[in-house]
Amino acid sequence: MPLVNPIDISDQSVKELVKFFNETLGFCPNSVLTMQRRPSIAKAFIELNMAVMENHGQLTSEFKRLIAFVSSNTAGCRYCQAHTIRAAERYGSTSERLEHVWDFKNQDFFTDAEKAALQFSQEASMVPVNVAKETEQQLHLYWSDDDIVEIMGVIALFGYLNRWNDVMATSLEENAINSGNDLLNGIAWNPGKHI
Repeated sequence: MPLVNPIDISDQSVKELVKFFNETLGFCPNSVLTMQRRPSIAKAFIELNMAVMENHGQLTSEFKRLIAFVSSNTAGCRYCQAHTIRAAERYGSTSERLEHVWDFKNQDFFTDAEKAALQFSQEASMVPVNVAKETEQQLHLYWSDDDIVEIMGVIALFGYLNRWNDVMATSLEENAINSGNDLLNGIAWNPGKHI
């Protein structure tokens, strides 16, 4: 049962902003509908989300969602795992990448640059943070400082979402549950408290 139930969006400016999620997920997430109880929080979150997910360098929309998945998987947030894998699929990720992202280190579906970013995502999402010097060196080998800022933006955004949704026990939407069941069977995914 959620700690706080989502509500319909009443603020017109938030209604306009949530259109962003129609492309990303195909629906407005319940996390945003819970934040909507304080429209200024919902607005700030959506604007941050939009800014973080803009692509200015080498990163793609698909890969940013895979970074978010690895971050959420490391944090253990089932809600965000389902959302990020769904969004990665909607942005054109292959079935091989989707099915094996949790085991990226051992997969040929990921480039060395992607593996470096995903390793960084995993280590930066641990509590406490445990980013190895070798991981930092690998990251700098393949990514510009500007790209690293985008990578870290995704990790930080999902750090907020992982905490929000795990504590709030935000209920998963039916489409997100279906995506989790279809795409995350390799990690024994289940909605857990997010039903």
